[in-house]
Amino acid sequence: MNNLSISDANPRLMSVRPVTDWREPSIVRIDVTLHATLDLDEKLQILTSLVKFQMSWKNQFLTWDPQSFCGISKISIPVDSVWKPDLFVSEMTEEPQSPTVPFMSLSSDGTINQWKPIRIVSTCSLDIYKFPFDTQKCNLTFGPYVHTVQDIVVVPKSNSSAVTQASHENYAKSEWVLRKVDVLSNNVSTEEKEWSQVTYQITIRRVPILYVINLIVPAGFLVLVDVASMFIPMEGGERLGFKITVVLGFSVLLLILNDLLPNSEVTPILGVFCAVCLVIMIISIVDSIFISYMLHLSAVRPDVPQWLKIWVLKHLAFILRINTAEVSESNAAGVRNTNKATSVVGEATDIQTRRCLQKEHDSAEIKLLKKVLLELLMIRRHMIMSKREEEAKSEWNMVAFVLDRFILICYLLTVFIILITVVVVWAF
Repeated sequence: MNNLSISDANPRLMSVRPVTDWREPSIVRIDVTLHATLDLDEKLQILTSLVKFQMSWKNQFLTWDPQSFCGISKISIPVDSVWKPDLFVSEMTEEPQSPTVPFMSLSSDGTINQWKPIRIVSTCSLDIYKFPFDTQKCNLTFGPYVHTVQDIVVVPKSNSSAVTQASHENYAKSEWVLRKVDVLSNNVSTEEKEWSQVTYQITIRRVPILYVINLIVPAGFLVLVDVASMFIPMEGGERLGFKITVVLGFSVLLLILNDLLPNSEVTPILGVFCAVCLVIMIISIVDSIFISYMLHLSAVRPDVPQWLKIWVLKHLAFILRINTAEVSESNAAGVRNTNKATSVVGEATDIQTRRCLQKEHDSAEIKLLKKVLLELLMIRRHMIMSKREEEAKSEWNMVAFVLDRFILICYLLTVFIILITVVVVWAF
């Protein structure tokens, strides 16, 4: 140490790039091993990783002959006693945190090796289109801040396969699974100056089981329940209240999904699926309201408008393969019979009334029987009119049924198409 002037605070060793010829660049070899992905904030798009960083360079001022010093070929020196390359991570957003490692290794040929674990907080541009079955690529770019390529050349110590294998052996399990680490060497130019850089591209894949259980499965069940609610009878008001409850539950899932995803130009396919399902749910609620209104019209307006009969009971029912011919024929026959019976009963009632008025000298028993006959004829006339109203209501019910099944088929087709699209995107 005394022979190398390391024990003293030597400004020459601490401040000057350690080369005998200033035109010769210093070769800095680095190696990175990924130990863990501590966190990946999707909202802020920030990666927090723990890496083992190794850096080596040659100090031409610190060499000796091991034979002259009892065969000593390697010693430990204080970190702050010699010059060190000014390497930094281009993507970092916070000061790197690492435990204090006070010593470095110095070999007899002047090679200095420094090892230390570093907690790096860096930016990472996320591609969330396949969320939660997504794979992300994050870069850690190491290079000098001041010295150009004429002064410092940064080269990787290990290739991509060696770094990937070492990282797999030391990687801690978390929400993200390490796939590979690619090592890339490149130079960057700015203002007619060039800097040497080494980029470690980390490829990680998300473990989706948590999101499948807490997000995808509940969303699928809510869609299934909403489809099943289309078979609730239309006459009661239970369907409308049930559908509104399902939409509220689905809205909660959308809020959870919105909290998980960053503000990005690319919308995840899962978000598109949920948005389409929500729109279809709202359309089905509007359909339920419209059907309830039509059932109300059957009480206040017995006759179905002609345009509804043509477009719904004829054309739309034919497309959906719903047989409405029997209902229409029975209703038409019922109306004809009702009109005929009504006219017959009306005429009979008028005749009986005239007869009763003409015969004023009938006995009390005969008058009583005639009154009973009149009441029976009136009751029959009332029952025929009630039957006519019921037949008109059945026609309104058929219109509501056809429209309801049309919305159900559109619902199922839309959900099926978007579901197939999501599965294909996730698979490939």
